[in-house]
Amino acid sequence: MQRLIPALRARVRRRLAGERGAAAVILSVLLVPLLGFTAIAVDVGALYADRARLQVAADAAALAVARDCARGACGDMQATAQELVDANSDADAGAGAATAAPPVLQSAPTRVTVTGSAPREHWFAPVIGHDSSSVSATATVTWGAPSGGTAMLPLIFSWCEWQAQTGGGMPSTTTQRTIVLPKKSDTGCTGPSHLFVPGGFGWLESDGGNTCRATTRVGHRYDSEPGNNPSQGCSVGDIAALVGRTVLLPIFDEAGGTGSGAWYEVYGYAAFTITGYHFGGQYDSGEPCRGEDRCIRGYFTRFVDASGAFDTSTDAPDLGASILRLIR
Repeated sequence: MQRLIPALRARVRRRLAGERGAAAVILSVLLVPLLGFTAIAVDVGALYADRARLQVAADAAALAVARDCARGACGDMQATAQELVDANSDADAGAGAATAAPPVLQSAPTRVTVTGSAPREHWFAPVIGHDSSSVSATATVTWGAPSGGTAMLPLIFSWCEWQAQTGGGMPSTTTQRTIVLPKKSDTGCTGPSHLFVPGGFGWLESDGGNTCRATTRVGHRYDSEPGNNPSQGCSVGDIAALVGRTVLLPIFDEAGGTGSGAWYEVYGYAAFTITGYHFGGQYDSGEPCRGEDRCIRGYFTRFVDASGAFDTSTDAPDLGASILRLIR
């Protein structure tokens, strides 16, 4: 029995040595698919990350080009798009330099499309014959005059006032003017009575509660809030925070009624930069007007808004304000 043990051990060693060779063969056979799965997990994941970064770059480029065009001067669209793609893509994350294709400008509705692309060098995919891939992303931005939305101040101006201060064209200066409510300053818009409607002081009913906002739409009539002080939803801080800011305000071309029944019909929207106001009591930024007068001071200007507070349409009147929409 003792003589058999060494022989048995020798046979076991020889058998195990043979199996170790088989395991090596199996491992070498499985290595290629294992690397393939690694390529899918790592390299494909990196492609998605690169495309997400490139999408952000394309969005930024399209918004920048559209903003320039909405202001009336598209300029060098290719240079603008490339600059924004460079600034927002990530060439150090494994991708090469991103390239912006020439932006495509369309009309009716006005829109611009920017496409960015970049190469991506893979880490593991070369083992299965794929050294690199091309990543691309496209963004489209449309713009037009506002057709409805929520103004940050429930105040409405007359079409005559806007036309008189802009000369009937697009706003082009930053000359400050004082608009007396409900009277005229030097425009002659309201005639001898100095009133658009008796008891209508240019304030709209707010959206309700303690909200210093008014939601309106072109072609619709809205009730006036009687009295020559701001709407009840407006706090002193709400209005003070608007000094130095540009806001979109509705413009009316028709008005009627009296007192609490006064109404205004919205013609369009214009951008107004607020530099001062005097609405009585604590609603004062330095008395741009005096006595019993109520007024706001500032100037109409060109403005591009991408906040999402306003809608746009092709038939809304263009008073110098444009709304951008990223539609991809």
